[in-house]
Amino acid sequence: MYITLKNGVKKYGEGESLVYALDHANVEIEEGEICVILGPSGSGKSTLLNMLGGLDSMDEGEIIIGDRNIAGYSKEKLTEYRRDDVGFVFQFYNLIPDLTVEENVEVVSDISPNPLDINEVLEALEIDKYRYRFPKELSGGQQQRVAIARAMIKNPKILLCDELTGALDTKSSRSVLKFIEKINQQFHTTIVIITHNEAIANMADRIIYIRDGKAKENRINPAKISVDDLSL
Repeated sequence: MYITLKNGVKKYGEGESLVYALDHANVEIEEGEICVILGPSGSGKSTLLNMLGGLDSMDEGEIIIGDRNIAGYSKEKLTEYRRDDVGFVFQFYNLIPDLTVEENVEVVSDISPNPLDINEVLEALEIDKYRYRFPKELSGGQQQRVAIARAMIKNPKILLCDELTGALDTKSSRSVLKFIEKINQQFHTTIVIITHNEAIANMADRIIYIRDGKAKENRINPAKISVDDLSL
């Protein structure tokens, strides 16, 4: 397995107010897979994503990425891990309003040790024709594609997506998911998507169900379908 979370524990508070965001959770994801993580609000999905991305640290357990246990990393090592290996795409695009599409992507490219070609990424996401526009001149779906381009330009091994279609209509959601699918096929990026929308799970190689801080189910999807055939 490329990603392995072993007995992951993250808790907040103490005594009667103690809450387990992750309660000895175990997760496994193969390299190059699209993995969709499902679960109700408060189940631990976002906490799990933050752990995999090195945005937060666990109280107990291991996070094995390839042959590295990032659970034992210092803050400096986690910063390097996030910079070099991980791309993040969130529900809200967090684009810099005073920069063009191209400049928003270049901001990340300029600090990445092994970036992809910016023209290749913009063309793959079909936003090269918008490269000189500002975020306010784009639709929600177009802005989300810019956010994906910004995450992808660093050539990450892992792309983590937190409710990336939550603020989009059905047409824009399908468009964004098609580009996620294309990225996986073209760059062989391991992609983890957390979502409330169970229909999205049908495009995944692997489906994980999180409830009460535990991975209740982790299974290969035997009937994976293309985004074009999803019932969103």
